[in-house]
Amino acid sequence: MIQPGSAIVQLAWVVNDLEEAAHRFHRLYGCGPFLMNRHIKLGDPRYRGAPVRTDFSTALAQAGDVQVELIVQHDDTPSVYRDLHPAGSEGFHHVAMIVPDVAQEVARYQTLGFAAAFTGRFGSAEFAYVDTVPAIGHMTEILPDNAMLRGFFGMVRRAAEEWDGTDIIRELA
Repeated sequence: MIQPGSAIVQLAWVVNDLEEAAHRFHRLYGCGPFLMNRHIKLGDPRYRGAPVRTDFSTALAQAGDVQVELIVQHDDTPSVYRDLHPAGSEGFHHVAMIVPDVAQEVARYQTLGFAAAFTGRFGSAEFAYVDTVPAIGHMTEILPDNAMLRGFFGMVRRAAEEWDGTDIIRELA
């Protein structure tokens, strides 16, 4: 059974160009601004159990209660992004869930027959992508319910709430 307090908080797409995709999503859905997080460095990244360094960037915006994430991979390393979308293609990639205990949730998925495809850390926050593609056609990202992550997601939400509709793209420091 899913852990009490778990929630789907994000929908994510792999795209070829962050800026173009941000403008496209803004035109279609009105969401923004998109906060660009370029060439993300993760702690202890592992793709299907093996150490890996994937060069990728994201753009994040809030659309009501759901966060939109756009992802571009800059290199050709094997990754959860390339698993679904080979270089040059785009499409839906994952839903992200915040859960009280990442390890417990990953173990729950494993008992259902779904392996962790990618693990790592954003700062001190451990996360995992579970390969739920055979069941639902996309990955599931498992994120911890902690102050650092809630603060980051809150910053994205506040940017949308305070947004005047200009400057669709903003760089994160």
